[in-house]
Order: sequence, then C-alpha cells, then structure tokens
Amino acid sequence: MPGFADSFGTFSPTVHGLIVSSILLPAAFTSFFAGHLADKVGRLRAIMIGASIFAVGAGLEAGAVSLGMFIPGRALAGVGEGLFLSTVIVYICEICPPERRGPVASLVQLLTTIGIPIGYFTCYGSVKIRSSYSWRLPFILQATPAIALACFCPFLPPSPRWLIDHGHPSQAKLAMDRLQLSVQDFQAELESAGPVAGNRDVPEMQQSNQRLLWVFNECNRKQAFLGMFLMGAMQFSGIDAVLYYAPTVFQEAGLSSTESSFLASGVTGLVIFVSTIPASFLSDKWGRRTSSLCGAASLAFCMLLIGSLYASGTVHSDHGAARWVVIVTIYLFTISYSVTWSVGFKLYASEIQPPQTRAAASSLAQSANWVCNFVVALITPIFLAHSSFGVYYLFGFCIVFTGLVCLVYMPESRGKSLQTIHREFDESMHTKIIGATRRRRPTWAKKGEDVESPKRLDTGDSEISESSRKQPQTETSS
Repeated sequence: MPGFADSFGTFSPTVHGLIVSSILLPAAFTSFFAGHLADKVGRLRAIMIGASIFAVGAGLEAGAVSLGMFIPGRALAGVGEGLFLSTVIVYICEICPPERRGPVASLVQLLTTIGIPIGYFTCYGSVKIRSSYSWRLPFILQATPAIALACFCPFLPPSPRWLIDHGHPSQAKLAMDRLQLSVQDFQAELESAGPVAGNRDVPEMQQSNQRLLWVFNECNRKQAFLGMFLMGAMQFSGIDAVLYYAPTVFQEAGLSSTESSFLASGVTGLVIFVSTIPASFLSDKWGRRTSSLCGAASLAFCMLLIGSLYASGTVHSDHGAARWVVIVTIYLFTISYSVTWSVGFKLYASEIQPPQTRAAASSLAQSANWVCNFVVALITPIFLAHSSFGVYYLFGFCIVFTGLVCLVYMPESRGKSLQTIHREFDESMHTKIIGATRRRRPTWAKKGEDVESPKRLDTGDSEISESSRKQPQTETSS
C-alpha cells in the first residue's frame, strides 16, 4: 500500500516477510499455553482475555508512528490471537451435541472468511485516502470485533464439561439448561469426566505440567501428533501465502496496478466466503476423511499446475492465455481449500482429542499452525523474488505428503460423540486404516511370549483365560 510505504519506507522481501509474520511467532508461543489458561480460568474467560489483548495490539498498530511501535503492536495482537483462537473451537465442541457439532463449529471458519473480503475491500477503498489513514483505518476496524467479543463473553453460558471437570455439577446443569441441552446429549462424556474430576487423590492432574505431559502419554499422543500435523499442514498448503501476498501474486500474473490487484484479492476473499457456506452446513454430510483426501488431490493439482506453467516460461504479464489460467487456478485452489481442509482440519484436530487433554492438545495444534504460518509468511516473498515457480512446487509436494498421511492415519470422526472418538481412535488407527490383523502386545506380556496362542496361557503358577487376558488391553485403550 503506497500510504504505508510513505510512512515507513520500502522494504526488501526479507523485511517484508518479517513484518507480515511478526504477528505469528507470538501467537504460536502463547497458543502453546492457551490450553492451560483455558483449563484454569475457563473457556470464556480465556477467550475474553485474548480478545482484549488483541484489541490493544491492533490499536497500537493503528497509532504507530514508527516500525518500533508498529511491530510490537503486531506482536501483541499475535499474543491475544494465540490465546483465544484455539479456545473458541474447544468451547464450541464442548457445548454442542454430536449431531450438530460439525456445522456449528464450522461457523467459526465461515465468520473468518467473512473477514477476508471485508479486509481486502476495506484496503481497496482506503488506498485512495491521501493520508496515513489509508493504512490506519483497517487496523482501527480490526480492533472493533475483538472489543465486541470481549464484551459479550460474560453473557455466554460456560462449558458444561469444564464445570464438571472442576467439580461444579450443579452449575453444569444450569449451563445445559441455558444451552437447551439434555443430560443425554453429554452422557458419555460426563461419565468419562466424572471419575477424573472426582479423583482427589491425584490433584496434580489439575496442574499445567501434568496436563501437558498427559497430552504425550501413550493413550493420547497419537491424537495430539496427528492434530498438530494437520494444523501445520494447512499452512503448507499455501493458502495463507495466497491470502497474505495475493496482490503480489496477481501482479506477477499480469494485474499490474495496485487497485486491480486489491480488487482481485477481494474477489478471492468473496470466493472463499461463498465456498465456505455449503462446506459449513454439509460438514456432517460427508466424512472428515473423505473431505481431506479429496481436498489433497484438488489442492495438489492446482499448485503443481501453477508451478509448471511458471517453470515452462509460458506465463507473461502482458500477453498470453497462461496468465489467466494462473488466476483462474488460484480461485479454484481457494474454493477447494475452503470446501475441504479449512473446515475439516480445524474441527478434526480438536474433536479427536481425549476430554481431559482437549484444551491443551488443541492449543498445541494451533501453536503448530502458527509456527508453520510464520515460516510460510517469511519464505513466500523471498521465493517469489528469486523463483516464480519454486514456492508452488514446494506447496504442491507438501499437499501430496499430507494426503498420504491422511490416507494412512486418519480415522473417521463424523457423527460420533467425543468420548466415542477417543475410545475408538486407537482401534481405528491399527485396524480400520492400516488393516493390521495382529493385536498389540499387552503390557503384561513377557518379551518373546506368544500372546496370539490360544484360549489359555500357561504362566507357571496359574492359567489366564482369554477373556482375562484381554482386560488390561481394554483398560489401556480406554
């Protein structure tokens, strides 16, 4: 934006990437601890704190008179965003019954996509202002919804699960009444949470370090690592490279003026918003796994096609059909991402986590998303400055790898209660997806012992029946 360049000067691609990504590392760092904050003070209070900090950061950006003020304001906004973003998804997952969890949780992504075209068209209009308000106005408007979110949080019902886990069953019942939910909607989850919340012999489970360690124990770490991987893979699809640097991308494809590139970027935002509407309401009509695999195929095709066109030297900024193929393919890419990965991955990364570690694991997954987002925002302008096609090949092959991981390691979660997902996850990982026929060796089995043999095991002093032998395995998986 010319007004921003007039205030702070022009920057190299590396400095440009650092300024854009300065919001991301603080967000990644605070997101790492957001789960503990949400467990300690409650989901809504954590959201309120994060939104308030974000509003202050946006205000500093709007009032910045130097980069020394602008970058800290951007970093402070990242701190707030890291605190509330993952907690919002956790809160929604915990207040919704299984049959409505997908569409309701997807509304977060839908509302996010509304902000994208609003941001682009705001810049498209404000760029014509002949003063520093051309770039200050978007930040002022950015702080407004954050203030509204912080103000409305005290009036929302708290998470019934959080109340149960912290020993407030009567308040949880009141929250269910406000949400018009029956006890049966949460019966499986509440039965699971009850013993944990009521176990006063292990108070350390309520401590942050124990919660964090729980995320990586044998029963929970597969879900945690899968959630972190999927959230990171969202960024290495290249979607935020398209959104952050859309004006630059479109200028390289032939839209040379600032206004036309912002207009094309705004249209991209509208395409994302319109595409997310059916994806949000149909998120429980087709499975998370199906959506992920179809998304991987279409996204990889788009990125590799754009990279191949640039690598072949057929894209020219002033003539030829190839530049329009690039522009249309960018739109197809954003549509495919909005219909598949943008809705499915965020929901899936939260809903597969066990109840006691959902907030902590979801915050770790969001932290992985921010770290990868930072890397993408940093390297994209550098790649574009040195190679017209390299960054598209990078994103394309990352998408292919993500698709292979989803094919092998991603069990279905659509329409299942949160506790059912946790109970069946291990079974799905080992049998439904990989097709393994060999049971895991029980923890009580001795090295070299044949656990597949038959009906009874000779242990020397006694015999253990087949049904008795299976019991430890059942406890472990549950």
